[in-house]
Parts: sequence; structure tokens; C-alpha cells
Amino acid sequence: MAYLWLKAAHLTALMVWIGGMLAVALALRATSPRREELRAGGALPLLGTVRRWDHYVTSPAMLLAWALGLALAFQGGWFGQPWLWAKLVLALLLAAVHGRLAGGLRKRLRDDIPVVTAWRHAPGAIVALVAAIVALVVVKPFA
Repeated sequence: MAYLWLKAAHLTALMVWIGGMLAVALALRATSPRREELRAGGALPLLGTVRRWDHYVTSPAMLLAWALGLALAFQGGWFGQPWLWAKLVLALLLAAVHGRLAGGLRKRLRDDIPVVTAWRHAPGAIVALVAAIVALVVVKPFA
């Protein structure tokens, strides 16, 4: 029974984390990279709200998802399984994307210099990484 509660909490944390990442990616994609255009277009309050959500909700959800996921892996005895190691690599990539998005959001709010990144590809990359992780967890190839 404890395993099922752990799994439910892990999935909830994952949904909050991924939803928050998509919100940041879409906010960055939809807004101008220049501060004066953000101010003129009224996007600064939106980006500030997204930034606070990322800081107080999305980032803690990521840490919780990692902690609960590792607890599940220990409880399941899966650390010898190749599918888990592949999943962990993809989850690290997802965490790196989150870090880049959070940094880009901070920079966009702070600087008057355009943030030059591929924000338009970030939502698709997030969805692709999540789909690959889900496939590894459900199918458990290489087992």
C-alpha cells in the first residue's frame, strides 16, 4: 500500500513539474526578448508571475519528483535494470532543460539584452523527453 501512495505522490509531483516547465517554455516563446517591448506589451507581470510559480512550485515539485522516484527505485530494487538508467539519463536532461528555462526566464526579466535560445523548440523537447521516459517506465525494455 505504501508503494502505491509513493507512486501517486511521484506522479503528482511529475505533473506539476512538467506543467510548470511547459508554462515557462510557452511564456518565453510567446513574449518578446526585449525588456522595453515586454513593458510596453504588458508581459512583465505575466513573466513575473510565471517566474514566482517556477521558483515556489515547479522547482520544489522537481525535487520532490526526484526524491520520490529514487525512493520508488530503491523500493523496487530496479537499480540493476538498464531501463532505469536510461530513464535517469533522460530525467537528468529534463532537469537540465528546466534549469535552462528558469535561467532564461530570470534573464529575460532582469536584462535588456535579448535572450538568444531556441525557446520555440522547448515545448516539443519537453514533450518528447516525457514521452520517452513514460515509454521506458511502462514497457521496461532491456529487462
